[in-house]
Amino acid sequence: MNETSQERSAFPDDETLLADLDRLIDSVDPVPDGLIERVQFAIALENLDVEVARWERADALTGVRGTDEGTITFTVSDLTVMINLTRVGMHHRIDGWLVPAGEFGVEVRVSEHGSSCTVADEGGRFVLDHVPRGTTQIVVTVGGSASGRTVVTPTVIL
Repeated sequence: MNETSQERSAFPDDETLLADLDRLIDSVDPVPDGLIERVQFAIALENLDVEVARWERADALTGVRGTDEGTITFTVSDLTVMINLTRVGMHHRIDGWLVPAGEFGVEVRVSEHGSSCTVADEGGRFVLDHVPRGTTQIVVTVGGSASGRTVVTPTVIL
């Protein structure tokens, strides 16, 4: 059975079908607000030669989003980064420990707020007060900037 040109025109073309499907997906399952900005923040490191730590442990109330207080541990090969978050007013205090201990550079990056830097003491402890709310990452420079080893934690939304 042959279709006539009039019968063929009754069916939408591929581009129309794909456009309709795109609108349907956007209405049923839209991209979460701020997702694109969070992804850009996570990959916008000046030095792309970094090691990315993984979540090792987080207490029951701590998660990737809405973290107000709790302890999170990240690991990568031979380095562990443990942070304790305490909400103080509209900001957070980060108490952190690095294992193995050492005087490593620590940077806390907060999307749209810039970064704060400190140096862990010889015991591996560091503290950052007044960390603003937002998408946050911790960057540890192991052995000084000359070593070329940088470790980055996954993002946490404070």
